[in-house]
Amino acid sequence: MALVLSIAFSTKHAGNMGAYMSNIQPLAECKKICDAMIILGIFIFLIDGCAATSDQEYLRQLREEKAQTIEAQDVAKAVEEVEMQNAAVVLPLRDTTGDYTIGAGDVLEISVWKDPALSRQLVVLPDGAISFPLIGRFPASGKTVGQLATEITEKLVRYIPEPELSVIVQQVSSNVVYILGKVNRSGPIALNRKVDVLQALSIAGGLNIFADKADIRIFRKTEDKTMVIPFNYKNVTEDYKLEENIILQRGDVILVK
Repeated sequence: MALVLSIAFSTKHAGNMGAYMSNIQPLAECKKICDAMIILGIFIFLIDGCAATSDQEYLRQLREEKAQTIEAQDVAKAVEEVEMQNAAVVLPLRDTTGDYTIGAGDVLEISVWKDPALSRQLVVLPDGAISFPLIGRFPASGKTVGQLATEITEKLVRYIPEPELSVIVQQVSSNVVYILGKVNRSGPIALNRKVDVLQALSIAGGLNIFADKADIRIFRKTEDKTMVIPFNYKNVTEDYKLEENIILQRGDVILVK
């Protein structure tokens, strides 16, 4: 009898325990889901926080870069203004049209007032001479425009009383300098105005990355010798020693080491 009751009791409690366990399992699953959602929420929050921090850092860097760019532009503008002021003070330019020296290859227009038969265009020959009616052949190279006009007038007086004459350089072909060495575009440069060393280097495309800025030489021929004039790019552009930035002359050769 006791055995029967024990079995009955065990069977009853086993059924209750099964019911209890069947209720506990869904709760455990719900708890796991809730825990997973909490962990996911924390993870999303951390990611959003990092993204926001990254965006703020990126915006801060952009603002700093913009401020540095504006500051650099202001500095460059200030330096340029100083250079212009120094250049205006140290090397004032003046109109030297009347002092132009005629050379071989130049095209001249010589006009005699009220005598169109004598007015004509002439090319200065390689030997520096020109030929003009009533005068013949005579040297023109090496003379200024004013000197040539005076000389022709004096020669024409024997044939024309009080001639009024003008000489105009129609085309400048003899005023050439040469740039060679470590520049971006070497070769001859025809000059139709007064040009200094910096301007000539600019026309040649500037110095290349291998150029020695402290070792630039200008070779200039005189009547009996060749002069070598040193030019230090850094001295002129950084230390403003503008007296080194000389005006070039016909036939000068710039060598960039």
